[in-house]
Amino acid sequence: MAHPGHHATTAPDAPALIMARSGEVTTWAELSSRAVSAAKLLSDMGLRPGDPVAFCIENSPEFVAMLWACQYAGFRWTPISTRLTGDEVAYIVGDCGASVLVHSAATAEACAAATSARTVDVGTIAHHDDVARYERVEGFSMLYSSGTTGRPKGVLRSAPTEPVEELSDADRFRAEAIGITADAVYLSTAPLYHSAPITFVMQVGRLGVPMVIMERFDAELALASIERHSVTHSQWVPTMFVRLLRLPDEVRGRYDLSSHRWALHGAGPCSVGTKRAMLDWWGPIVHEYYAGTEGAGTCLIGPQEWLEHPGSVGRSVSGPIHILDDDGHELPVGEVGQIWFEGSADFRYLNDADKTAGSRGPRGEGTFGDLGYLDADGYLYLTDRKSFTIVSGGVNIYPREIEQVLLEHPWVDDVAVFGVPDDEYGEQVKAVVQPADELPADARDGTAFTDALVEHCRVHLAGFKVPRSIDFDPALPREPTGKLRVAELRARYL
Repeated sequence: MAHPGHHATTAPDAPALIMARSGEVTTWAELSSRAVSAAKLLSDMGLRPGDPVAFCIENSPEFVAMLWACQYAGFRWTPISTRLTGDEVAYIVGDCGASVLVHSAATAEACAAATSARTVDVGTIAHHDDVARYERVEGFSMLYSSGTTGRPKGVLRSAPTEPVEELSDADRFRAEAIGITADAVYLSTAPLYHSAPITFVMQVGRLGVPMVIMERFDAELALASIERHSVTHSQWVPTMFVRLLRLPDEVRGRYDLSSHRWALHGAGPCSVGTKRAMLDWWGPIVHEYYAGTEGAGTCLIGPQEWLEHPGSVGRSVSGPIHILDDDGHELPVGEVGQIWFEGSADFRYLNDADKTAGSRGPRGEGTFGDLGYLDADGYLYLTDRKSFTIVSGGVNIYPREIEQVLLEHPWVDDVAVFGVPDDEYGEQVKAVVQPADELPADARDGTAFTDALVEHCRVHLAGFKVPRSIDFDPALPREPTGKLRVAELRARYL
């Protein structure tokens, strides 16, 4: 048995969820009751197994309960970012076909724009305890891509074949791989509507592991939560590591982190300097993954492996990796091409046959659209997304390489590199830099700042990769996962 209803029977009063800032505790019995109540309401509204439902709820017990409501009743569920505007919410609700949209008080205004669906305030759902009717069909997700280069797309995967009572082979593998045992406590740091947080919250919920959920990320509160709740496992994105490392030494040393034995990060590029600094601080507990909503493939790398292959995202734990050129030919070790995984999950992009066709190979291989290369030991290194590649004078330039160089400069807190039109070369390299909070006097002159960064790039990059222009922005537009909203930023310069 692997769901909150089971844990509500075996350990009803044990904590299932603990909210990091408020301290609110939800027991397994309470979580199961909330989930069943929501499942009953949605079923009474006419939804049946396989039907789409959407919800837009901030990090809270209600969000987790809604996940399990959909699992109990077999719905196809789509969580929506609480950061979206009304028009953006309406687009996703209409695109996924949801006839019901569940919201919280905080998201009610944005959700009112989704006129194609009936709306339900999650705070008005009465509690029921009759679980038998809802624990027979496994629900499944249809998450949307972050839309960093355009409109987000729904990722539709096959419905699971296991009943909700059974732990899947994938869940068993993940639990064993990251050492989740009976004494584990999991810290969820990111917005729950993203793929990785949902995956882990669902998994530890199946295993009966208590979860500490941050309402929103705060670097010091994360450290305090590890100490206060004896957290053993956690999941992060690189942006969080940067904020943790910015804390003063006295704050970083204030908390006892001795219970912490597994910190997993992914969902965005982590610079070599940031990763080394985290390993120096936390020790050999920092693990990394490379995966995606589509399920095309997965790579993992442990701390010692990473020290031996710095910058790598690991080796495949799914199917073999192939690096292919634009004509589908296999490339040798060290050469950059598109990354393809054998044994990909069966997925398609909703309402986008062309994008689906471009993500699948003739023998069932799958790709996320990323570029990279393999070393002689089979470790994968990412260079960029294919759609982000700058083509200048017929030469491919990978923005991520330039971004990593600029991030090593002490005056830079964040950076985005992309191509802008050029009459002679087709595209030229543009950098937009978010300056560090505290700058020396000689960096406060814009021209001097630009000159220093260009010279820094010339030392570390070939001349054709050096940005032809640099602008400054006090806060780059990023998702909470760290993914840059490239379309929004690039639109300013087109």
